[in-house]
Amino acid sequence: MAEPERSPKGSPEEQFEVDPLTRNEYITALVHYYRGERSRADAWRARLDPTTNWAVATTGAMLSFTFASPDQSHVSLLLANFLVLIFLGFEARRFRYFDVWRARVRMIEENFFIPIIRRNLVSPRSDWRESMARDLDHPTFKISVLEAVAIRLRFNYIWIFAAISLAWLAKLSVHPTHAQSFAQVMARMEIGPLTGREVILGWAAFWVAAVWLAIWGGGRGRHGDEVHGLEKEIEHWKT
Repeated sequence: MAEPERSPKGSPEEQFEVDPLTRNEYITALVHYYRGERSRADAWRARLDPTTNWAVATTGAMLSFTFASPDQSHVSLLLANFLVLIFLGFEARRFRYFDVWRARVRMIEENFFIPIIRRNLVSPRSDWRESMARDLDHPTFKISVLEAVAIRLRFNYIWIFAAISLAWLAKLSVHPTHAQSFAQVMARMEIGPLTGREVILGWAAFWVAAVWLAIWGGGRGRHGDEVHGLEKEIEHWKT
């Protein structure tokens, strides 16, 4: 009677190293992995534009509705800001997911392809493979929600908010008749129990917060935008 086949001895690492990967196998596997990460990054990047398009379309619709008649209230344009803020939140969430794949793509480009192109096979970070493997095992977002909001605000949404604000001021100046003074414009800003002074102070506070966040988000080094981010400093990769 034949004896049952015994499993090989040794740790999993030792069993794996019985037939180690060759140089060509390693390069081929990493290239295919890079192509996969590029595909996922491209797919999530393509999902960013629709939310911006929705915000632009919503803004255009609200402008058309508000200026269609002198009797239409200027409050519609203030409500447009809240709708655009919702789209900004959607886009910031999508940007965080896109940044996960973008960071991995940049990690491979900086530490694998750049040394090959330079014909100097020394990676900027000797532990980049361990960091990549750890991130595959325990994926982490590379930027916070606030940083994602700041980036999308700085490059896209600040201009949409600016268009809404200019349209709002124009609406107050020309409807129902051309305003003769700034005091008359202030009087038209009243919304229910809120005086014109309170409304304009709230509007000014919104813009101070928006500009500060846009500038703060643009000055965060690698988080400055979606293209120039570098992965040499990878503290944000740790779980």
